[in-house]
Amino acid sequence: MPRTPRDKPRETPRKPRTPRGKPRETPPRTASEKPRTPRWAVFATVLGSLLAVGSAAGLASTNYFLGRLTENIQTTSGVLQDAAVAGQTSSGKLPTGAMNILLLGLDTRQNWESQGKDSRSDTIIILHISATHDQAYMISIPRDLVVRIPPDPSLGFRGDTTKINAAYANGSMNGRGWTGGAKLATKTVHDLTGITFDGVVVIDFDGFKGILNAMGGVSMCVDKDMWSSHFIVDKQGKVRYAPGDPKTPPKNALWFRKGCRQMAPWEALEYSRLRHSANGDYDRQRHQQQLLRAMAKKATSAGILTSPAKLADILAAAGSSLKMDTHGVPVEDFVFGLKNMAGTDLVALKTNGGTFATTADGDGERVTQATKDLFKAARTDQLGTFVRDHPGFLISDGSAAR
Repeated sequence: MPRTPRDKPRETPRKPRTPRGKPRETPPRTASEKPRTPRWAVFATVLGSLLAVGSAAGLASTNYFLGRLTENIQTTSGVLQDAAVAGQTSSGKLPTGAMNILLLGLDTRQNWESQGKDSRSDTIIILHISATHDQAYMISIPRDLVVRIPPDPSLGFRGDTTKINAAYANGSMNGRGWTGGAKLATKTVHDLTGITFDGVVVIDFDGFKGILNAMGGVSMCVDKDMWSSHFIVDKQGKVRYAPGDPKTPPKNALWFRKGCRQMAPWEALEYSRLRHSANGDYDRQRHQQQLLRAMAKKATSAGILTSPAKLADILAAAGSSLKMDTHGVPVEDFVFGLKNMAGTDLVALKTNGGTFATTADGDGERVTQATKDLFKAARTDQLGTFVRDHPGFLISDGSAAR
């Protein structure tokens, strides 16, 4: 069950208008409440900061901040063990050509691991970096996609045909943890797409929340009016947690109105989860990628780069949120070696052109031929051409709402 943010934001949130014209306030927080949020792509968000710091302050300062990022990152070599999945033998250095990195964001509750409960990778993003390392694309994989999860004897898993977000759960069961979960999820995405991976990044909740709090929120553009099924506005005009019917908004629902504005951390996280519309999970994909790009922009802003303390807090929070398999490349080299990404536009792409392609039994989603072509374009580093020929696969940043 979704829960509200526990930590008080560092800045007073701007007070947008509710449907009744009353100001919204930061929702109450209790020890038992914490939201389910997108926990993906912290890795990509901080690269711009590293490059900008290096340009402005020199190598010594860059090494200091890079250390703050990497000192808490958990690493393993157990995810990319399969030669077919990794694509090439590790040389200990970043590939000179195109790269693909799998980002997995988990739907996990506090203390689940200690209680033996499993997590599902409700956010799956393929980050494709062109051979010139100056262009990056994000491909969101729908969590309701029905696929064949391959057997893995080393994990005691016999295989299954089910929704793709169950792959991580099956791999992490029986104490195998995030390494087993990421291994099976990566094999499943590889079998679906044919894409080989040069790195896998798993994101947890707490560090992601810490980054947004350290940033003090981000500027977001709402491209259409949407309501939250987790919060309402009470008679005093205060926002409070009250989950309801996910299909019908109550009269006092919390609405996100069309337009661009500064959002407090809890607001940005809640908006990124919204999917109550005809486009369902595709709206959620769009919102998540909007938030990622907003974070990347904020991370390279003057207000962050001129505040060493704030920048250090952001990078420390990012490091604590990451678990990675870098395929034998030292984590410092892996992160800093992608610094050229800081100057690129992260192009966000959706599968199936943003339309839910229902399976024959109506229980999930299938892959269309155009999406198969999308995967092929990623394999062959031809995504620029694909985007030109399939503009409907692009995800808007919402700026048209201005």
